[in-house]
Amino acid sequence: MSKLTELPLLAVTKAQQTLGKAAGKYWERGSAELHYARKMFEAGALKLEPPQDIAAFVADMRRWGEIGMISALNARRYPDFLAVIDDDGEMTFKQLDDAANATANGLLAKGVKGGDGVAVLARNHRWFLVAIFGAAKVGARIILLNSEFSSPQIKEVSEREGAKIIIYDDEYTVAVTQADPELGKLRALGINPDRAELSAVADGEEASGSTDETLEQLIARTNATPPPRAGKHSSIIILTSGTTGTPKGANRSAPPSLAPIGGVLSSVPFKANEVTSLPAPMFHALGFLHATIAMMLGSTLVLRRRFKPATVLADIEKHRATAIVVVPVMLSRMLDELDKTTPKPDLSSLRIVFVSGSQLGAELATRAMRELGPVIYNLYGSTEVAFATIAGPQHLSINPATVGPVVKGMKVRILDDNGNDVPRGDVGRIFVGNFFPFEGYTGGGGKQIIDGLLSSGDVGYFDDNGLLYVSGRDDEMIVSGGENVFPAEVEDLVSGHPEVVEATALGVEDEDWGARLRCFVVKAEGATIDEEAIKTYVKENLARYKVPREVIFLDELPRNPTGKVLKRELREMKID
Repeated sequence: MSKLTELPLLAVTKAQQTLGKAAGKYWERGSAELHYARKMFEAGALKLEPPQDIAAFVADMRRWGEIGMISALNARRYPDFLAVIDDDGEMTFKQLDDAANATANGLLAKGVKGGDGVAVLARNHRWFLVAIFGAAKVGARIILLNSEFSSPQIKEVSEREGAKIIIYDDEYTVAVTQADPELGKLRALGINPDRAELSAVADGEEASGSTDETLEQLIARTNATPPPRAGKHSSIIILTSGTTGTPKGANRSAPPSLAPIGGVLSSVPFKANEVTSLPAPMFHALGFLHATIAMMLGSTLVLRRRFKPATVLADIEKHRATAIVVVPVMLSRMLDELDKTTPKPDLSSLRIVFVSGSQLGAELATRAMRELGPVIYNLYGSTEVAFATIAGPQHLSINPATVGPVVKGMKVRILDDNGNDVPRGDVGRIFVGNFFPFEGYTGGGGKQIIDGLLSSGDVGYFDDNGLLYVSGRDDEMIVSGGENVFPAEVEDLVSGHPEVVEATALGVEDEDWGARLRCFVVKAEGATIDEEAIKTYVKENLARYKVPREVIFLDELPRNPTGKVLKRELREMKID
């Protein structure tokens, strides 16, 4: 065959291969979306409804987008069902939607347009949801500010993200003074004289007596009719944790996919019209995701401004909560509270303890399943990659250190430094792909992408059961005596010691080994353990090169509101 004859055949073959790959991707995507739809029907997020309700649902979706339509959906389905139980009492879905409509109309009157930035600085309560759904019905870019931000950070992030207005809790009156958004500020939660603690800002000073209008006042003077069609559909800016530097805005529009909700429901048995306690902060990806899931399911959210283990346990018993969403440190403190509580609260209604936000760890997973039963679900993900795997009780019973199998429709590959797949069981860099990809940081830049998959920033491996394990951050690995050492392994071991409450570790220079770990430990009350005992414990359970060079005892580890340890503060700590 001549070369001239071969060329057309090669072109046809290549085209067939390209079309085959494209068809495979469409088939895979379609199969996953049907799976998500089925799981959403089973959970009650989607249901067969009268034609007029379906038409209204489609119209609301076109008018306000995926986020903006949620409050209207449940106002139609369950107008008198409780949407929220919080420190101020109860709120039905009809009341929530009316408040969101009035907020949207009020924002429009102030000059907010589709695509404008609306920053929200609030703890967990009804006004957070009112602000979110109201801003979404305007088509705003909703910027979720961390409740621990300092005044300069609030100013910097608000300006960087283009916030035209800031909606804030009264306790942050002093913190928001440096920020000067174009369209002013609104108070999400004014001071309630029946709850004096609301008058204290984070540093203990008295609130400054802000005269900014509250959302409640805005709603009282504004029409609650549904607002007009939004100029743009809303998007959410969730800020990274900033545990190693300045928080970045992670840009993620509402995706044309059922994956964010359907993916979770395919692995976790949430059901409609139940009760979910949500201590995890809603400004964080974990809390925001589960607030959205609960609202889609028409479930009641139990929200408290401040996390108190005893209050959470009492809420589960009083409201017969079937699910609770927490970060690991919250779960640990709840179990500590449960140990010392007599009589024990009735937690028999609890079917789901959903944990994410930082590493759960084998010791805490084992303890939680022992004390609460087979109800633990551990999600692995991040602000950038969303989620990749979910470990249920059946997986944690195989190995409590796992973060579970890959959620249907997601892709996870373990790659070496050259972008090649590593053999199963070998540690490599974790890359994740899904149908609602990260769109880059709002200030520019992003994570490394290989074959359409995004770097999670972690390293780990798959076992023979297809379960994923996270060994640690790829930038935290140290080489000690020529061996790779990941702090997470030592942290998990030391945290499991009976005389230790929690521990963390980071790499420091070492003359003999090149690098070693410095371990920070919080002792249990009355514990007598010392530095040598910790080192001996590690040496007896792990390789010698993993023994920390030094052990520093602290009263508590510095954490952000989502429970992640602030290692940059530990790294900067002066050691005598």
